Amino acid sequence: MSSPLALEGRRALPPRRRLAARLAVAAARLIAALPPRRIRTALHLIRTGARPATAAQARSARDAVVTVSTRCAGQHCLQRSLATALLCRMTGAWPTWHTGVRTAPFRAHAWVEVDGRPIGEPHPADYYTPTLTVGPATRRAAVEPP
Repeated sequence: MSSPLALEGRRALPPRRRLAARLAVAAARLIAALPPRRIRTALHLIRTGARPATAAQARSARDAVVTVSTRCAGQHCLQRSLATALLCRMTGAWPTWHTGVRTAPFRAHAWVEVDGRPIGEPHPADYYTPTLTVGPATRRAAVEPP
């Protein structure tokens, strides 16, 4: 039995953006094959030095990823979300990356969000319960001795 599948729309990309998106998709496929603990570790290292992404940056990255990859335009949410985060990182930004679950009915999902709002997702922010999150790195304030 097959499940319904609708691919997201595609648009033309400049050659440089297309290449960057393809590199992000390829790297995401490799990272997606790792165990969750190693995915989190890799993303923590990759996000280092990045500023928080804006919704427009994350949406643009997601659109580019689904444009260059039929796999990411379909049901491969883990690879799509990783590629979106990686493509954002190539521009010096980092969205909040999540994996999560829903229990009734059981579903697992991966997505990116900015300011608590999922980017390009049909469900509201609280639809899934996050199980793994890698947000933008925060700068630690220097602690002055008393």
